[in-house]
Order: sequence, then structure tokens, then C-alpha cells
Amino acid sequence: MMKSKCRFYLYIFITLFLFPFSAYTQASGKKFVVVIDAGHGGKDPGAIGRIIREKNINLGIALKLGALIRENHSDVKVVYTRDRDIFVELQQRANIANRVKADLFISIHTNSAANSSAYGTETYTLGLARTEENLRVAKRENSVILLEDDFSKRYEGFDPNSTESYIMFEFLQDKHLEQSINLASSIQRQFKHSAKRIDRGVRQAGFLVLRNTGMPSVLIEVGYISNRNEEAYLASEKGQSQMAKSIYNAFCDYKSDYDRKQGAIVSKNSSVKKTVDSLRRDENRTVGSTETNLGKNTVSSGSGVVYKIQIMVSPKKYGEKNSCFKGLSPVSYYRENGLYKYTYGETTDRKKLLQELPRVRKLFKDAFIISFKDGVKIK
Repeated sequence: MMKSKCRFYLYIFITLFLFPFSAYTQASGKKFVVVIDAGHGGKDPGAIGRIIREKNINLGIALKLGALIRENHSDVKVVYTRDRDIFVELQQRANIANRVKADLFISIHTNSAANSSAYGTETYTLGLARTEENLRVAKRENSVILLEDDFSKRYEGFDPNSTESYIMFEFLQDKHLEQSINLASSIQRQFKHSAKRIDRGVRQAGFLVLRNTGMPSVLIEVGYISNRNEEAYLASEKGQSQMAKSIYNAFCDYKSDYDRKQGAIVSKNSSVKKTVDSLRRDENRTVGSTETNLGKNTVSSGSGVVYKIQIMVSPKKYGEKNSCFKGLSPVSYYRENGLYKYTYGETTDRKKLLQELPRVRKLFKDAFIISFKDGVKIK
């Protein structure tokens, strides 16, 4: 009798505390929520082309994307920040996503450049703009706040035209960065292979609309309205449909991976035959189930907490002597969620690494310290 009661209470404990709450909301029928944001609108036309305005391209693609999702995914709720030609403030767009507890935020925009020969697609995640081109795009998209009343107070003195205002993004560590990069990479692949567009890559920049959202988020530049051929394509029904379908395909891949991970959690939860200790070991194995390559740096198991400086994340695997590491050595990596995360240095003395961090940040501005325990990354 006593053993039965213990098993029962153990089951309650495991159910309520050891597994993520999101698994239960998903298993109980909670819909996946995606917020689709058509950039600009109303009094804010965005970039202006010869035959069409950016706000109309963005809205056309957004509505087509939402329709595809609604038609094919009954378990997904689609929310638009705007579904017609109206002006919506940047902060309000993020507020909409946060209010409906969105699982994903997709913002659609169209690029423009002084050079009319520029063309191709780009997908951005939140981060520090490392190139003048990325900064230019962020400044243009953020300048919409100048149309808002009391924008300086609302955005805490942020000036979209001041380079200094973007320094803040150096210190932002987006906890949804991995999911955002995965989605952005998938979108770019679909643009290249499905829509046959030029792939300009996945990039990072300081977009206010992404900064204020509390979920995986991307901002898509579907092409250049300043390029006559690309403008004609994006203004056409065929072009908008192809771009929407490409984003939809990437969404399907993302949602499939999301469901697989949620299903794995629910599957674990359905079996309560393990002891609490074994469950904790499983949890550690899950966190530590990343491919690692620590090379000569490796600290043996049992040596306590080990600290490293994470310098960059990439979907690609690079050799230790690659020029992208800017001369830092030794460099190692660990692999997590399909991404290679590169680190420099290794020590059990965090103070030493803190002293080294300013030097590393001169080379990699968003570098930060991470820690491992017995070879397992500490969250």
C-alpha cells in the first residue's frame, strides 16, 4: 500500500515539475500560433517603386502565406498584425504577438537600394549589424517610428538614424536565436530552390520589431523594389504566390520539427516507470546530446565547471585554422539543434575568462561566456 502511494506521488511530481508545461498545452489541444506581420502600411508606404509600393507587396505575400497555413494546418492559429492597408506602430506589432502568446513571428518586408542593380532575398534575425549594409536595412525599417507620436519617449530615446543607438544590440542575447536562425536558413533555401531567387543569406541586425517579441522571430526582405525586374516580379500575382509558398514550405519544416520535439516530450511523460534519479540522468543526456569537438582543450569529466567564450554560431562546420576565427586559437565547437557553436578558451577560473572577454569582443562583438559541467552545457 505504501509503495503504491509513493508511486502515485512520484507520478504527480514528475507530471507537474520535471517536464515542460508547453508539452501539456500542446498535448491538450492548444493551437500553435503564428503571427504574420506585413511591414509598413497606411500612411507609411515603405519603399516606393516605379509601379508599386512596398506596403502592398508585403501585405499581398502575408495574406497568401496566412491562407496557405489556414488551409493546410487545422492545428495552427494565424494572426495578422494587419490584414488591410492601415498603419500599425512597431511596438504594437510586437505587442500583438506577445498578447496572443505566439509561437512564431514572421515579419515580411521588401528591400531597396540606391544601386538599382541590387537584387535577391535576405532573412534577418535579431542581433548586431556587422556590416554597413545590414545597418542600412535596419535603419530604414526602424525609421517608421518617426511617424509615431512621442516615439522618443516610447522607444526610450532610440534614434533609428543614429549608429550609436544600435550599440545596445551588442548586449542582447536572444534566447530564441537558434530557432530563429533555423527558420531563416530554411526560408532562404526555399527562396533559392522553390522560387528560384538569388540567396543573399541569413543576416543579423537590430530591428526594433524583433527586439520586443518574446518568441522565435524573423524579418524577411523578399527582394529589391529598386530593381526594375525584381519589382515587376514582386508586384505580380505569380511572384507573390511563389514567395508565399516558399515561406510556407519553410514554415512546414519548422512546424514539423516543433511537433517532433513536443511529441518526444509527451512520449517521455507517458511512461512513469523510471525513478527520479534516472529521469534526471535522462534530462542531462538530453541537454548534453550535442555533438562536441573540444580537441586538445577538453577538460576531463569530474573536473567541475568549465568556462568558455562563445564567439559565433553557424550552420557550417569550419576547421580550427579557418580565417573566420580571426586568429583566435585554440577554437573548439559544440553542436546543438543543428548549429555549430564555436568557442575560444577553456578554464575552471571564470575570473580569468572575464579578463580575456574584452579582447575577444574586439574581434567578436557579441561574444559571451558559457559553462559546462562534466561535458554537459549548463543552461
